[in-house]
Amino acid sequence: MNDNNRKEPPPNPPPSRIPSGLTMIVIAIGLVVLLNWFIGAIAGSSMERITYNEFLDYLEAGRVMEVEVRSDRLEITLTPEEENAEEENGEDAEEGAAPGDEEDPADVENEEADADENGDAYPAEEIAETDETDEAAYVAGAEQDAVASPTPRGLFNQLIGGAANRMAEPAAPESIVVYTGRMDDPDLIERLIYHDVVQSAAIPTVSWLQIIIFNFLPFLLIIGVFILFRRTMSGMMGGRGGIMGIGQSNAKVYMEKKTGITFDDVAGQEEAKESLTEIVDFLHNPEKYTAIGAIQPKGALMVGPPGTGKTLLAKAVAGEANVVFFSLSGSDFVEMFVGVGASRVRDLFKQASQQAPCIIFIDEIDAIGKSRDNQMSSNDEREQTLNQLLAEMDGFDSSKGVVILGATNRPEILDKALLRPGRFDRRINVELPDLKGREEILKLHAKKVKMSTRVDLKKIAMTTPGAAGADLANMINEAALTAVRMNRKEVYQEDLLEAVEVVIAGKEKKDRIMTEKEKRIVAYHEVGHALASALQKDAKPVEKISIIPRTKGALGYVLNVPEEERFMHTKDELLAEIVVMLAGRAAEQVHFGIQTTGASNDIEKATRMARSMVSMYGMSDKFGMMGLESIQNRYLDGRAVMNVSDKTGAELDAEVSAILKSCYQNAVDMLQANDGKLKNIAEELFSKETLTGEEFMELYEKDYASL
Repeated sequence: MNDNNRKEPPPNPPPSRIPSGLTMIVIAIGLVVLLNWFIGAIAGSSMERITYNEFLDYLEAGRVMEVEVRSDRLEITLTPEEENAEEENGEDAEEGAAPGDEEDPADVENEEADADENGDAYPAEEIAETDETDEAAYVAGAEQDAVASPTPRGLFNQLIGGAANRMAEPAAPESIVVYTGRMDDPDLIERLIYHDVVQSAAIPTVSWLQIIIFNFLPFLLIIGVFILFRRTMSGMMGGRGGIMGIGQSNAKVYMEKKTGITFDDVAGQEEAKESLTEIVDFLHNPEKYTAIGAIQPKGALMVGPPGTGKTLLAKAVAGEANVVFFSLSGSDFVEMFVGVGASRVRDLFKQASQQAPCIIFIDEIDAIGKSRDNQMSSNDEREQTLNQLLAEMDGFDSSKGVVILGATNRPEILDKALLRPGRFDRRINVELPDLKGREEILKLHAKKVKMSTRVDLKKIAMTTPGAAGADLANMINEAALTAVRMNRKEVYQEDLLEAVEVVIAGKEKKDRIMTEKEKRIVAYHEVGHALASALQKDAKPVEKISIIPRTKGALGYVLNVPEEERFMHTKDELLAEIVVMLAGRAAEQVHFGIQTTGASNDIEKATRMARSMVSMYGMSDKFGMMGLESIQNRYLDGRAVMNVSDKTGAELDAEVSAILKSCYQNAVDMLQANDGKLKNIAEELFSKETLTGEEFMELYEKDYASL
């Protein structure tokens, strides 16, 4: 296979740095409003404000030249104080002249006659014509000056209105402009006429800013709201492209060697790796298989409990194959709109065909692959997505090198059409690791941590039956954290044992202080479990006893470790385990004559085991080989579902109760026969709070020899 001819997916475009249209609109409007406010503030600050009473005083004093009436105020042009003072002085001089200084009317007439004879006087008509001509010439000259020397006056008047006009045309230096508030004064006009004051009113003008605000701003706001709504819907319902791109695939694309994981990073799943290695080899060397007539498997379905490494295996396949890896979850296909999931399936397989050879990994495929039915709870969107997935898996050519990997922990609910050969040709079980697998997983994760040479990982693997790979990785990390907490440079065996207890029972709850009576009851309870284990040959040996409370609710616990890995159990072994579970309550009854709530978890586990013996394992004389219950969600909660009538169910309950009573009585008899051992070991545990398995056996043998 030539990797150089493979098309690589285009790189993701860099994020746009251009501001959105809504942001630009808001910024533009804000700048225009700020400019208008700034110009208005400057124009307003150039005039002084006076009271209305002061305006009336100026009017009576004759200082008011012109009044411009506006909607909210009066703008008043005053004569300078110096000119007014000169006029007042002239009037005072005239008033203070002597009566003898007045001109004689006869002399005035003689002077006028002399002026007429010399030609110095002008007729009234000529004077009027002269005044009109001068005024017209003055107006024409002013207009010509305005055309010849343009100023920003007109532009500001159009943009902002009167404020810019007042800025560009300041008051004449021989006058003073002030303003006062407009009052409801009906005599104002008469007063102005009486004092020969020039009157004018401001003509309301519509500026460009007002046109923008009242005509275009509503449309801009509507457009902005639409853009905001579109982006919100893009984030909620479609990912990239918004509503227009809601049907596009959301798969994460990893280029070759980008996963960073190979089969060397996976331990404890040798059978699964072997099945997947063949798929990888087919992608690398298809000629070797096609020469004999073999066809590449279209898909492989990995099933198993959570934490066993299904996703890790899929990434390891991509890392080993050096091909494009599409990774997504089954829930990525599901949306609120019918037909979106099917569209995304089509888009995904279209991209995969363009990037072939490649691997498509669908995690939690049960989200879209659930069995179809005609029940009321059926989902049209999910069923359409499943139908499209089935059609695409049938339609693509396996010779192109497109492999589909699926992962689920609920295979029993998948549609039968999805599981048939031709779609998922292989079913790979990724089960919980055995003893050897757990040891390999611990060694793999221990490479990343500084470990002491005295660490025994096999012993840790023996103490963790039923642990998944994720649990074991967590234990290694907890051990490293414990070593740091204890100021150690490397991880010791006791750190690993403490990590096992943390994962199983939780951290020590140091703030929980029990009374001396409660602590002694817990000690006898736990020693009852340990003694029942030591007194029965089919029970597991004791590794540790503790009465230190843990965060998961346990006031104490006994850690039992099997001597070897077991994959099936006999009836005697199960009965012995039930006796061990009920021996804690039996110890309370034997020594104190009381019953406490501390045995609740023991009773729950014992009841579940006894019920399984009767309903599923065929270990009951009454029901024999009859299967009364079946397991649903085997890889999740393992819940049992009853398959019999209510009457048979009642008889099943009676049979379970008889087994529990028999086992409890055996525990009571056993502890009564060894009351001395119970008392001595319990008192030792009460004082030390923790006993190892070796210490417990020394006390057990010592007591036994003394008898």
